[in-house]
Amino acid sequence: MPDPLKELDETFGILSDVEALEKEPWNYKHKTEEYTPRIKGPDDYKRSKVVSVDKSQHIESDYEYQRQNFYNLVEKGTDAIEGILELAKESEHPRTYEVAGNLIKQVAEVTEKLGDLQEKMKKLSEVPDTAPKSVTNALFVGSTAELQKMIKGS
Repeated sequence: MPDPLKELDETFGILSDVEALEKEPWNYKHKTEEYTPRIKGPDDYKRSKVVSVDKSQHIESDYEYQRQNFYNLVEKGTDAIEGILELAKESEHPRTYEVAGNLIKQVAEVTEKLGDLQEKMKKLSEVPDTAPKSVTNALFVGSTAELQKMIKGS
């Protein structure tokens, strides 16, 4: 006699535990245990390479991209303001004037953000490169009693 549960599993494409483990070992869940990924040890990190990236290029390109987006928003907002003001004059409906006022406020906020962006970039370019090149931290590992003995000894 065929197993009705197995037929349902086949109909809906449900895999058995063994099939699921063979297909997707990282996604295997069993009733009593759950797959956990292997934690990397210190040897895994020794083989990795350090790649240096020039962050100033990213900062400049991000600045230009954000600046261009602000300009586009201001231009489109200005066009929209002109259109909504014409509509408000024709209809003389208070809601159209309210919408026009909100749109003017939003365009003003975008132009203010453009000014803030300029200030931030100016501050970034004025920051001198005087940060320390290497930092060495002294760290005491021990108990408070050992620390007190060391302090009294000196």
